[in-house]
Amino acid sequence: MRVVVDLSRCQGYAQCAFLAPDAFRMHGEEALMYSSNPDDAQRQQVLRAAAACPLQAILVDQLEGRDAPVGTSPS
Repeated sequence: MRVVVDLSRCQGYAQCAFLAPDAFRMHGEEALMYSSNPDDAQRQQVLRAAAACPLQAILVDQLEGRDAPVGTSPS
């Protein structure tokens, strides 16, 4: 799985860091740091985090093609 966060849309609500702390974390109050290729064991947490993002700034691409991408790509 590949994760991309549109950092220009991210407002630091930290829902992703709360739901998938191994893949997303806040650095300071506003800067999000994330793993672009999280471990497959984190799949469900990462998918929940992407779905919970209030600004839909997280795109998850299922590289195996098993599932459709989650989130929206930046416009």
